[in-house]
Amino acid sequence: MLGHNGAVSTVNAKNAQQATDANGQSLNPEEPSEALRERYAQLSDRVREARAAYYVHDQPTISDAEYDALYRELEEFEALHPELKTNDSPTQEVGGEVGAAFSPVTHLEKMYSLEDVFSTDELVAWLERAQQQVEQLPGAPEVAWLSEVKIDGLAVNLLYRDGVLVRAATRGDGTTGEDITHNVATIKTIPQRLRGEGFPEEVEIRGEVFISSQDFRALNEAMVEEGRAPFANPRNAAAGSLRQKDPEVTARRPLSMFVHGIGYARGFELTTQSAAYDVLKDWGLPVSPYSRVLRSVPEVLEFIAEFGDKRHSLLHEIDGIVVKVDDRRTQFRLGYTSRVPRWAVAYKYPPEEVNTTLLDILVNVGRTGRVTPFGLMEPVRVAGSTVEMATLHNQDVVKAKGVLIGDTVVLRKAGDVIPEIVGPVVALRDGSEREFVMPTECPSCGTPLRPAKEGDVDIRCPNAETCPSQLKERVNHAAGRGAFDIEALGEEAAKALTQPVPLDAPDGTDLSVPPLRNEAGLFDLTPEDLRNVQVWRDTRRTVTDPDTGEKVQRVTQQLVPYFWTKPTKAKPSVPSKTTEMMFAQLHEARNTDLWRVLVALSIRHVGPTAARSLAVAFRSMDAIRAADQETLAGTDGVGPVIAQAVREFFEEPWRRNVVEQWTRAGVRMEEELDESTPRTLEGVTVVVTGSLEGYSRDSAKEAILSRGGKASGSVSKKTDFVVAGENAGSKLDKAESLGVPVLDESGFVQLLEQGPGAFGDVTAGADENEGE
Repeated sequence: MLGHNGAVSTVNAKNAQQATDANGQSLNPEEPSEALRERYAQLSDRVREARAAYYVHDQPTISDAEYDALYRELEEFEALHPELKTNDSPTQEVGGEVGAAFSPVTHLEKMYSLEDVFSTDELVAWLERAQQQVEQLPGAPEVAWLSEVKIDGLAVNLLYRDGVLVRAATRGDGTTGEDITHNVATIKTIPQRLRGEGFPEEVEIRGEVFISSQDFRALNEAMVEEGRAPFANPRNAAAGSLRQKDPEVTARRPLSMFVHGIGYARGFELTTQSAAYDVLKDWGLPVSPYSRVLRSVPEVLEFIAEFGDKRHSLLHEIDGIVVKVDDRRTQFRLGYTSRVPRWAVAYKYPPEEVNTTLLDILVNVGRTGRVTPFGLMEPVRVAGSTVEMATLHNQDVVKAKGVLIGDTVVLRKAGDVIPEIVGPVVALRDGSEREFVMPTECPSCGTPLRPAKEGDVDIRCPNAETCPSQLKERVNHAAGRGAFDIEALGEEAAKALTQPVPLDAPDGTDLSVPPLRNEAGLFDLTPEDLRNVQVWRDTRRTVTDPDTGEKVQRVTQQLVPYFWTKPTKAKPSVPSKTTEMMFAQLHEARNTDLWRVLVALSIRHVGPTAARSLAVAFRSMDAIRAADQETLAGTDGVGPVIAQAVREFFEEPWRRNVVEQWTRAGVRMEEELDESTPRTLEGVTVVVTGSLEGYSRDSAKEAILSRGGKASGSVSKKTDFVVAGENAGSKLDKAESLGVPVLDESGFVQLLEQGPGAFGDVTAGADENEGE
């Protein structure tokens, strides 16, 4: 949520003394100049414009991260030049302005914003400072911290008289908000009358209105289908819905609310904030399930890390954690500044959403021929890395998101998750944007594109055997960790093997023929076959600038050997160390497990789980090849879809040739039964979550499968055991809610050795088949 309604961020005075503006100019000359005054006015105006776009018009023009940086720059400016700060500065306001579309209403008690901190160091400093202030209060209790997720929604104030909802208003500027009573009345989770008794005659209840992540996706798809611009994020979808002039439109929007505080309530006293939540729940009001009372700063930091890991699996979007002093009397004694309470703080997670320009939409052809659009963007840093590409899945997704080439788009990247284009910033369109048109021919080989079967959303290149893009992806896949595990054969090497730079030898010999025309020849390659493979590489060299005479670096492209070293006067060209490693690993891969060979063949839908099931059931490639579709489908973990894909694979002559050529090259096509490993987990489904000291994710899965068990990736009622290591997340929560037995690492070892009998009759039965 944008600056938590313009919340105040912590400013380091030492850093402020050394502050510079966006152009690198010092912000603290001896006397404010006209240029500084102008700069201050520009900064203030930019913050006001961004705030109005976000809160009043529900069409944000910059990302939350950009707003926070801009707001902090303004704070630092004012810290250095307090004589320039005006009473109407954005830093002196609690929140957004009051729009003209709805009647203004005055809150019975002011709605404050929260102080924002952006690092755990800042948070720890705030908590320690607050704790010291509490300890100085006579008779103050030991500090307990009520910690809860910071909902990315719209702050709303509900007024109940004699238990009946009589008014609902936005936060506005903290003192005056907009009357949205008729629209809030359409939200099913907000009671029109409080339940029970004992509530004050007049009480203000504060909370956040939001749209769940799942409902937001469905809402945006429906908006695009109707030819309307999609919302940029769930918060603005909620705000836009609440500001509809027609309550019937609001009623059709999937709005929800969680309440988190009590404002005006004469004569009503509670000991703790957490107790207030229990009371609100008893009155029939919806309270967030994501809160916890903690007793120490380390526990607060653990809470932040926990919800940082699972923030995208929650019901709604969050952008941080709010930490409050739980004791209500202590809150009152600590009091408020003019803008924020001294007893609460908002920690904001590092930005996972930024704005950037969508330069183009291109397509990629994958190993199964699927043609996938992806966005090419102006490079931007988000979630710790620089991103310039993001998948768009298929043409229907492009349409559903409503993005146009040239748009400013909202880009999200959560940790190691693949970057996602959330949607366009419609307010910034200038008419130069254009629609994406899906190609009708394969960009790699020119073959007309078509769906694999009628009704498919995805379109594919049917030229599976010789399409260069598909071949490159299949070779890269075959060398992957889940297949032959040839570390020295990565994506660049796969491209060099299948798509080398066209080149003619001095004697006129055509050297442009790639070493691999399909993957059948992978194990027949020799170092000599790769001698002439060349690729373009960026090279840096220092030159003298003709204008300045200074030494500068220039980047140029140069053709260089990929698999062999570049010859010199002292040394001839020889296979590189990486190439030698690649051939050594290819030799070792000939003796790999049968299931890995099945994965390496790129049979559609056949991933590691189905491949293991086929290898265990049939023991050899010949037996799998000879089996009919019904027999294949009857194999545990396979089913009719995978069975059909396997039969279709072996019906293709060129695919059969791959298997036969690998067999002639010495690749083992039979499963060796390891009699030394007991089958202790036959029919048992195990889910491993978190990190274990003695097992990697792959080795834990291998240990389960080699004993006849099923290693599932999700928890259900049919899961038999969940093994929880360090930092176990939502899977552990779900296991506990379903009553699935949970084991630690020592229990996992016992399960592997002795089977489920070691824990009594607790198994729930085999899990349902899962797609790959």
